[in-house]
Amino acid sequence: MRKRSSRKKSGVVAMALAATAGLLLSLAGMGGSAVAATGLHVSNGRLVEGNGNDFVMRGVNHAHTWYPGRTSSIGDIKAKGANTVRVVLSSGDRWTRTSASEVTGIVDRCKQNKLICVLEVHDTTGFGEDGAATTLSKAVDYWIGIRSALAGQENYVVINLGNEPYGNTGYERWTPDTKAAIGRMRDAGFDHALMVDAPNWGQDWSGTMKNNAASVFAADPDRNTVFSIHMYGVYDTAAEVQGYLGAFVNAGLPVVVGEFGDNHSDGNPDEGAIMATAQSLRLGYLGWSWSGNGSGVEYLDMVTGFDPGSLTSWGNRLFNGADGIASTAREATVYGGGGGGSGSGTAPNGYPYCAQGGSTDPDGDGWGWENNRSCVVPGGRAD
Repeated sequence: MRKRSSRKKSGVVAMALAATAGLLLSLAGMGGSAVAATGLHVSNGRLVEGNGNDFVMRGVNHAHTWYPGRTSSIGDIKAKGANTVRVVLSSGDRWTRTSASEVTGIVDRCKQNKLICVLEVHDTTGFGEDGAATTLSKAVDYWIGIRSALAGQENYVVINLGNEPYGNTGYERWTPDTKAAIGRMRDAGFDHALMVDAPNWGQDWSGTMKNNAASVFAADPDRNTVFSIHMYGVYDTAAEVQGYLGAFVNAGLPVVVGEFGDNHSDGNPDEGAIMATAQSLRLGYLGWSWSGNGSGVEYLDMVTGFDPGSLTSWGNRLFNGADGIASTAREATVYGGGGGGSGSGTAPNGYPYCAQGGSTDPDGDGWGWENNRSCVVPGGRAD
């Protein structure tokens, strides 16, 4: 997220009517087969861990590239209950390049604090409209250049190719450019789950990502791409939030809210609906942002001056409010967490947890079969 020009809302209604048709392309008929899953991966339209357990992101964005000395913020974010942190990096095209050794340190700190690490290149923000922004292709050059820092980290890292890769100009190129970027990443040997941001400053008011998500997903030979929508002023009603996220779920395509806030210069997003809808659909959300916002959007800070003891009203809402991080986040099982449950005992619906986790759930519906009775997969859809 950067301070950006105003978004258009006039296309939202038409987008909702037209986009569903593009999403309904049958995943079963896409042809080809994905390679064997490694670490975090997409299964049946869900982001799951290497063991098959559902992983639902509940976390925070952290502006590392502008505040490289604030590495302790990762631990502070974990202490508030998050299971994921999305970290701002720079390819060097707009800000100081985040080196491979620096990325290694970030990933190590995420692992020390038992957080899943979503890494994103921010230099692409608003390309086509912001003359200082760079292309997705340049972002891929960066990822390839630091591959040594990411190899073997597939259980812990999601690679977010480029932040908000188009503004409100030239966004028609989003689909071919995103497909090309994914293809280059796979050709370079990346087996990680990839995340792709929507155009239109991340808000997809044009429906470009929504209409073309199925074909983009099919173009990934690993079938391991997650779609990220950023929800600010375009999403100021529950109907818009529910309609957008529900369309992806209904089409069996993975989606997360990669950024959102409780206020913005382009309108007042309905953060309550965003959090409640994500919780009801078991979708991830990542609030923007921990601290350090400027250029008139300081109200998006969750804590004042990077002080974890100084929550703002937005931070308190995100962490401690209804459907907030503290009450809904589940630590990744790769760190020994139970996902949505402990893997033993009884789930909230009264059925026992599956002792073997996702290994007993071949169809991905969250239910398994052990000891001649149904069981709930920890962290799965039924949990």
